[in-house]
Amino acid sequence: MIRVLLVDDHHIVRQGLRQILADEPDLCVVAEAADGTEAVRQVRDFLEPCEGPGLDVVMLDIAMPGRDGLDVLKQLKAEFPRLPVLMLSTYPDKQFAVRSLRLGASGYLHKSADPDEMVAALRKAASGARHITASVAEVLASSITQPDDRPAHEALSQREHQVFRLLAQGRSVGQIAEQLHLSPNTVSTYRARILDKTGTRNDVELALYAVRQQVVVLA
Repeated sequence: MIRVLLVDDHHIVRQGLRQILADEPDLCVVAEAADGTEAVRQVRDFLEPCEGPGLDVVMLDIAMPGRDGLDVLKQLKAEFPRLPVLMLSTYPDKQFAVRSLRLGASGYLHKSADPDEMVAALRKAASGARHITASVAEVLASSITQPDDRPAHEALSQREHQVFRLLAQGRSVGQIAEQLHLSPNTVSTYRARILDKTGTRNDVELALYAVRQQVVVLA
């Protein structure tokens, strides 16, 4: 039996995933979490005690309030390096899949993926393999063979990338500071670095850059 933890801030998404997995006799949703902090706590509860019930795969949403999925992924892989984590997102594959895989994810799925693909990806992750789509494999290969052709934002650190996405979504420095539990001065420093690395001069240009690169998707 493959024991799964679902992590998504939208109850309806968790409910939909649970229904998909309920039809599979070898898959069992053992817990849910609505944010990153709760996800880390749940994983510790399942894996840290010697007599803990155990956990086989985490399905983790990238875009959550507070700590985003990439930040949570980084912590989970630091504490539990052998735990498979499958990332979920509404963002285009190529923009976030590579970053997720570099942080140790076992795969990256768009939330609109076919249920059969989700189930197959879960089984693959639980077996210790990685789920990589053809388009993501192509981007990975290009980043190795043609590193100079990578978009400018690929050079951002994990924290810079997090601030970059929030700025591109129209968040103010104060709002970002509150969400990420940082000081406004620290966020302003990150903002300056991001503008420099992306070659943009202000938040408007940065937002336009993010849309062109499909880092954010217009509703």
